[in-house]
Amino acid sequence: MFNAPKVKIGIVAVSRDCFPESLSVNRRKALVDAYKAKYGEDAIYECPVCIVESEIHMKQALADITAAGCNALCVYLGNFGPEISETMLAQQFNGPVMFCAAAEETQDNLIQGRGDAYCGMLNASYNLKLRGVKAYIPEYPVGTAAECADMIHEFEPIARALVGLKGLKIIGFGPRPLNFMACNAPIQQLFNLGVEIEENSELDLFESFKNHEGDERIPAKIKEMEAELGAGNQKPEILPKLAQYELTLLDWVEAHKGSAEYVAIAGKCWPAFQTQFGFVPCYVNSRLTGMGIPVSCEVDIYGALSEFIGYCVSEDAVTLLDINNSVPADMYDESIKGKFNYKHTDTFMGFHCGNTCSRKLSACSMKYQLIMARALPEEVTQGTLEGDIVPGDITFFRLQSTADAKLRAYVAEGEVLPVATKSFGAIGIFAIPEMGRFYRHVLIQNNFPHHGAVAFGHYGKAIYEIFKYLGLEGTDLGYNRPAGNLYPTENPFA
Repeated sequence: MFNAPKVKIGIVAVSRDCFPESLSVNRRKALVDAYKAKYGEDAIYECPVCIVESEIHMKQALADITAAGCNALCVYLGNFGPEISETMLAQQFNGPVMFCAAAEETQDNLIQGRGDAYCGMLNASYNLKLRGVKAYIPEYPVGTAAECADMIHEFEPIARALVGLKGLKIIGFGPRPLNFMACNAPIQQLFNLGVEIEENSELDLFESFKNHEGDERIPAKIKEMEAELGAGNQKPEILPKLAQYELTLLDWVEAHKGSAEYVAIAGKCWPAFQTQFGFVPCYVNSRLTGMGIPVSCEVDIYGALSEFIGYCVSEDAVTLLDINNSVPADMYDESIKGKFNYKHTDTFMGFHCGNTCSRKLSACSMKYQLIMARALPEEVTQGTLEGDIVPGDITFFRLQSTADAKLRAYVAEGEVLPVATKSFGAIGIFAIPEMGRFYRHVLIQNNFPHHGAVAFGHYGKAIYEIFKYLGLEGTDLGYNRPAGNLYPTENPFA
């Protein structure tokens, strides 16, 4: 991936010294073989130095997986396991950690071949809590070699996002627009997550843009845009400025990345942007997001953070949309009712001016921004990429700091329906089961802003686990509860 880490998971088997070490040796080998057979070997490393039975072994294993370049760790209980040294290994490893354990293989070998890892996982979890160590533990963490291989594979996108956050810098150009407090949030939690933030003035960006006038790379960039837009290139006169702006942002990223490995951008787009730059940046934002550099609108720092998590998990372009408007009753009755298994209140329209990557739109056209053009000359509002969002599975989610610097998040799975929106912008008709209740008792109740990140596919399981790993729990981690499962604030008599 261009702008996200490549995960390499070190698999370290552990053994309690009063159990046969051969159980862990043989079960580790079976696990690694099962993983390679199903998923290849690029993402894993089998620690061959030792089976960890003691603190000395723990140090040897830690040195080995570190030298091998592992940035994530799987502690595998081939038998009961040494609760002290195995959790010390997790504590001292610099990266995300998971634990899983071996199931017993056969009824014919329950004397010398019984490992009791089912029991050992309990003590491992207790010791992790004592040490204050975070670890990913699968929903049912005890399995056969093939089942544990699947668990490790499910850990990969979780680890990729967690590693990515530690190497991320969010570059902002602000401040937020006037009368737009919705996405304003303290940055303290960024530092708590290991994320760097660089906040710049619009004037800094404008100066850099002006310095790119006449850049010799502009003609080639215009050709890229023309090829992407095809028949949708309805505003060709604006492409030179958009190409100049794209080069400005790409050069800024390279010059300002600093010690960070990965970058996301929280961009400014109104109210003075259009009159001074002479266009709107939506299409360029969509292109950078398509390249793997997530860009949020309206200096939404936590929106950019959420997009980056979605990019790491999905390994695909993401977008940021307003949870924007209800679906008209006549549209629901004509195009949705009886054709899809959703209530009217399960549906809404997700919209933004034109920041969604072209390959995530059914068709696209370069246009002017209608809302802005109501108050400004149309010629300075050109640069949006409009079209209906492609139908299919989606995950809607957000990680957010509250005004008092407390982390909250939500995640919900749903789909974009294959129904024409009959509207403008980058827009789609979204359907999420029990959206109406979720909207009221998670989004409104917990004061989330209107921006939500969208990953194209069902990635709720991984994103939910990432939020858990970051320490969110209870009502601070929301999801769309099924009918009959009441939210704490839901009126049972309603």
